[in-house]
This record gives sequence, structure tokens and C-alpha cells, in this order.
Amino acid sequence: MADTATAASAAAASAANASTDAPPFQLGKPRFQQTSFYGRFRHFLDIIDPRTLFVTERRLREAVQLLEDYKHGTLRPGVTNEQLWSAQKIKQAILHPDTNEKIFMPFRMSGYIPFGTPIVVGLLLPNQTLASTVFWQWLNQSHNACVNYANRNATKPSPASKFIQGYLGAVISAVSIAVGLNVLVQKANKFTPATRLLVQRFVPFPAVGQLSCRRAPGCSSPCKALCAWQPLAWPCHWPSASSPRCQRSRRPS
Repeated sequence: MADTATAASAAAASAANASTDAPPFQLGKPRFQQTSFYGRFRHFLDIIDPRTLFVTERRLREAVQLLEDYKHGTLRPGVTNEQLWSAQKIKQAILHPDTNEKIFMPFRMSGYIPFGTPIVVGLLLPNQTLASTVFWQWLNQSHNACVNYANRNATKPSPASKFIQGYLGAVISAVSIAVGLNVLVQKANKFTPATRLLVQRFVPFPAVGQLSCRRAPGCSSPCKALCAWQPLAWPCHWPSASSPRCQRSRRPS
């Protein structure tokens, strides 16, 4: 019955889209082909589109209702594929797929660049003190932890202690590496002041990169484009036909 209703909605949408370039809408599936680099690139651009941060509550409700109408075969005449793709993009950007609750704006994938960029700038500031190094490393790891938690797989509840242990381990490791490398660079007598300053600029990279690699085996990141661990030995299941988010945490152990 549901399949028949969906087919009817798809037929109505196709009829309204005879003159548009948007591909036929498929509920829960990516708009762009995932078999090519360009298709995956455009898909990720959609995910991190910061314009979805400014979607109003009314527009969100309209998008959700439009998708519900499509799902139940009650789509009104004249709705285009473009409107359906836009509605799905808005819903996936704002609402958690498992809990259906709104994700706090700074922790959405569409907020990763606008809210994460100031942190990156802070990490790369020159002539940092011990306190500033600790602060920016802590802020970076805290932001990453909140993004991962906000986009977690909520169908498999995990104890809070697991997240706390991972968070503390990430912060301690990142701070230790950054502070340790800064001390080593400052004590390196063979470096000229200019060389020392240049090397210090690169200190945040091993601190952040090492933590990304360390998190990878249990990574539940919502977007493999933001995961430093490349899916060579363990192909990532993201995206799938049924979920817009990473499926690593759903894999059987």
C-alpha cells in the first residue's frame, strides 16, 4: 500500500518536472550519483551548505510535511522534483534521522565550516602561550566531540561514560602533543627565529591529525569527508539508500 502511494507521488512529481533538470526524486537517497567523484563532491557540498542554518521553523515544518505527503501518496499537484529534493535537504540538515529532533546549530554538518573555521584560525595563531595552546586544542576537540555526539547513531544507545572517556582521551592527547612539540621547537638551538616560527605554525597539524586517526576505527562521524581515516581497509557504508549519515557505527562487530 505504501509502495503504491509512493509510486503515485513519484508519478505526480515526474509529471510536474517535465521541463526541469532535477533528477527524479527518491526518498532517503542522495540527489547526485555516488558512483563518480563529481557526484559525491556535489553531494557533500549539499550536506555542508550553510544556507540551511537560516531555514525558519515554518519552512522546516513545510519541508517535513511535503516529504510526509510524498511518502503517503497525498502529494498535491504541481510539486516539482526540485521542491522535493530541497525539502529533503532541509530535513536532513536540521533533524536527527533517528530521534527526529533538531540538532543544535553549531553541531550540524552545515555549521561545521562557519563554526569550525574560527577554531582553525585560533590553532594557527603565531607566538602562542601555553595557555592559548591548551585553550584552542581543548576547544577544537570539544567541538569535534559535540559534532560526533549530536550526529551519533541513536538507535544504539551508548553509555555516557564511553563518550566521556573518548573525549578526555582526545583532549589530553591533543594538548600533550601540541605542548610537547612547542617545547621541543623552542629548545631547538639549530633553528633560526624565522624557521622556529614557521615550524611552530605546523604544530597543530600532528596534534589534530593523530587524534583523527586514533578515533577512526570506531568512527561514527556523520560525514566520511571529515574523517581523516580513509576507507581503504574498511569501506565506509556512507551514504546508503536508507540513511544520510555514516553507517560505520551500525556495522556488526
